[in-house]
Amino acid sequence: MLLPKGGINWKAAKARLPPTRAVWSLLTRTRFLLGVAAVGVLLLLWRGISTSASELQSFYCWGPSKPPMEMTLNEQVAWNKHLQTPVIFNHHKPIEINSSTIEYVDLNPIDSTKKALQNNERILLLTPLKDAAFYLSKYFELLAELTYPHHLIDLAFLVSDSTDDTVAVLAMELDRIQKRPDTIPFRSAMVVEKDFGFFLSQSVEDRHSFEAQGPRRKAMGRARNYLLSTALKPDHSWVYWRDVDIVDCNKEIIEDFIAHDRDILVPNIWFHRYRDGVDIEGRFDYNSWIESPKGRKLAAKLDKDVVLAEGYKQYDTGRTYMARMGDWRDDKDVEIELDGIGGVNILVKADVHRSGINFPAYAFENQAETEGFAKMAKRAGYKVYGLPNYVVWHIDTDEKPGNA
Repeated sequence: MLLPKGGINWKAAKARLPPTRAVWSLLTRTRFLLGVAAVGVLLLLWRGISTSASELQSFYCWGPSKPPMEMTLNEQVAWNKHLQTPVIFNHHKPIEINSSTIEYVDLNPIDSTKKALQNNERILLLTPLKDAAFYLSKYFELLAELTYPHHLIDLAFLVSDSTDDTVAVLAMELDRIQKRPDTIPFRSAMVVEKDFGFFLSQSVEDRHSFEAQGPRRKAMGRARNYLLSTALKPDHSWVYWRDVDIVDCNKEIIEDFIAHDRDILVPNIWFHRYRDGVDIEGRFDYNSWIESPKGRKLAAKLDKDVVLAEGYKQYDTGRTYMARMGDWRDDKDVEIELDGIGGVNILVKADVHRSGINFPAYAFENQAETEGFAKMAKRAGYKVYGLPNYVVWHIDTDEKPGNA
């Protein structure tokens, strides 16, 4: 067919198209509509069959090609590595646990620092008692004078094997001091009773005889451990051990000791004894000492169950005693490192006790109770210090009743 010289134009093309009526007639014919419907049905059937096959294929591929019991370990790992369950976290919505039987304790913020006052660090003050009714009035008089905020101090006492009115006097003194309307009452007070079946005459001759030292120190160790395990709470930063027969000490003793920031710290223990109007300033506690080569050599020869006691001719240790050092008139902050300590007055960082360092009620490196405590602490890497010029005054050694 030849094209016109001027090319294709719209009028010529329009003249060659079939009439509109003819097109409409074709589209509305039954045969044409049936053909369109048949093609549509075939398309739908083809799509449905292909989709089902795809789903069947996906289902088939979801599981392994063999039972899990027949798969090797490597095949199980290869199969399961892509099966992790997707998890979407909402980090802005906390988990709430409302059961009353679940308790959460966070010890991370509990610390023992030089800034105890600024940080409101809590003190646990512990005193073991036995036949101590005689001393409690003076004890609470001194306790009331402590300048560390009393609302940050918890008191706890263990009364054991007492034959006097220790429990009754203690209860009355606590009731009196805790009902005061001023700042003297303490945050809390706890009284624990536990008898160990250990009875010893409270006379100086019996209590301080060499034969009594081993059993007596072991019993005292048990008493301290029972009191500690019962009273220590998660929010305590410091543990202050204070005997009942102290008759004088600085009111700022807790702040003074905290300022040293030591794991374990003890003062020097002296006593007043007046003869002909003269104060002889007796040295009391020989349990705070520095080990000597002679003492180490002696301990190496002893049976492991023997408990050494200081100041007795039966065992000459040659140790250096802090009681024979220092003077309360000199610099009170001078420190010396110790290997053994007495129990009249001890400040301990609470984490030392939480780490398992307690008062051996058995021979630990041939020492028991407070001296064993110092040995155990040093074995664990803690430091033990004494203040030879910081004196706490104990009652004269001619006392009748006493501590546990």
